[in-house]
Amino acid sequence: MPGPFSGQRGFTLVELILVIVIVGILGAIAAPRFFDRGTFDVASYSQQVKALVRYAQKQAIAQNRNVFVRLDGASVALCYDAACTARATPAARNNSGSAATLARCANFNDWACEGVPNGLTISATPMFYFDPAGRPFNAADGAAAVTSTFVNRLAVRVSGGGASRDTLVEPETGFTR
Repeated sequence: MPGPFSGQRGFTLVELILVIVIVGILGAIAAPRFFDRGTFDVASYSQQVKALVRYAQKQAIAQNRNVFVRLDGASVALCYDAACTARATPAARNNSGSAATLARCANFNDWACEGVPNGLTISATPMFYFDPAGRPFNAADGAAAVTSTFVNRLAVRVSGGGASRDTLVEPETGFTR
């Protein structure tokens, strides 16, 4: 009859030390990157920008009116006129209400506006708008324009923490990705 320990298997001391060394190396390389909040902020704010631009197009179609997207480098905001005096209401009736948003959106939390978080930058591009058919136009085209000069893909880049993400708006269709 075999002894009580003859069928057991385990790890050798060399294998255990090798695993500990590998975990230590991975921890030294991955931990700083994992705890760098900038990378997560870039991804999060880029999604907010994309959602706001898509919402602008949907509002233009649903309300049968022009909806302007203001990209001023400090925030992304939706308005019903080029001067941004008629502000669009966000889908949830309130924006995020973060300190950066309130500071960069004139302390309005009932406006479809999101401020750029501290530590991030956003490429400032000219204001553009979606017409009632959902097509993008440059703000310089004027609110009554029939032909759009929005002929190149618009890229809005959010950068920070060594990472960057682009939100792209296609000409003619306004498809945002």
